[in-house]
Amino acid sequence: MNSPAYTSSSDPSGKLEKTHLRLGFVALSDAAPLVAAKLLEFGHAHGLTIELLKQPSWAAIRDKLLSGDLDAAHSLYGLVYGVQLGIGGPQTDMAVLMVLNRNGQAITVSNRLAAALDEHKTLPAALATLGRKPVFAQTFPTGTHAMWLYYWLASQGVHPLRDIEGVVIPPPQMVDALAQDRLDGLCVGEPWNAVAQERGVGRTIAYSSEVWPDHPEKVLASRRDFVTRYPNTARALVQTMLEACRWLDDDVHRVEISRRLAADEFVGVPAGLIAPRLIAAGSDEKRRAVKFFADGVVNYPHPAEGVWFFAQYARWGMAEWRDDFARIASEVNQVELYCEAAANVGVSVCADSPSAVLVDGRVWDGKADLAYMQGFSIRA
Repeated sequence: MNSPAYTSSSDPSGKLEKTHLRLGFVALSDAAPLVAAKLLEFGHAHGLTIELLKQPSWAAIRDKLLSGDLDAAHSLYGLVYGVQLGIGGPQTDMAVLMVLNRNGQAITVSNRLAAALDEHKTLPAALATLGRKPVFAQTFPTGTHAMWLYYWLASQGVHPLRDIEGVVIPPPQMVDALAQDRLDGLCVGEPWNAVAQERGVGRTIAYSSEVWPDHPEKVLASRRDFVTRYPNTARALVQTMLEACRWLDDDVHRVEISRRLAADEFVGVPAGLIAPRLIAAGSDEKRRAVKFFADGVVNYPHPAEGVWFFAQYARWGMAEWRDDFARIASEVNQVELYCEAAANVGVSVCADSPSAVLVDGRVWDGKADLAYMQGFSIRA
């Protein structure tokens, strides 16, 4: 796939400052854009050679981004924002280059808790049957899975900080922890929910698309100085990933990438457990399809969506409320860079303000103030 030549405001020739990039990823189905970009070498048309480096956890992604061992990475949206605030790691100016996907995460509970839910109907009543404080896992303290889990639990009348014990476990280790009866529930990306169900150790009871329909999930992240030092390279990388996301917007290609993801070097799970929750066919309003492109609607890095994470950090006492959350989000999310890259590969820019009704009935329209945060009946 060839793309038009591109230029840079800093260098009219568009010469790349760096041509070999080291990109990190965690073993999840939504690493598909990076895997597709590498296997199909979409970067070559933009002057880039990509080296993929599988990481064992989100903490490893964070650490290697901050140390410079990785140029950019498949990252939890909330990981970037947590580091930006200094609550998810050493404070460092970070960049969201683009959104890689929407939807595709889920909450799975143990068989015992699933049976109790069937019998007692409500989550608080079901949890009460355990006779102890329930244990739920997520993948990174400021990450998306933590925020989906907290928001969902609160919508069910369960306080995520007081009524449960929360633990952090890397995605590939989640299913074993559930099988060993160390967990009552977890929130993680696919294919690990599907794997838990296939192994008969748990049941998926909620999808992240029920919490926030078509929510942003993984992003292409870097330190801010990667963008300032290598602007042409950063633009070329976004162009490359947009090409990969566009290729993935086809169920035939998703079946193919599922086969590729099954390799041990990527996810190491049979393709038959990856594809069913990756392809659009069979999805519904509860389990909305994973979206990688949708004519570019997926990929625009809306600062207003980022503000939601800041509001949730304040809600749960992870950060003090600040009146400049919108400004910080606009500095993190590289909108100008994204728009230039999108134009260069013929992708429409969809900058419409996001609006969605979340699982608790509250509308998120990208606007948050202290009253919004204080309006939650369950909070820190």
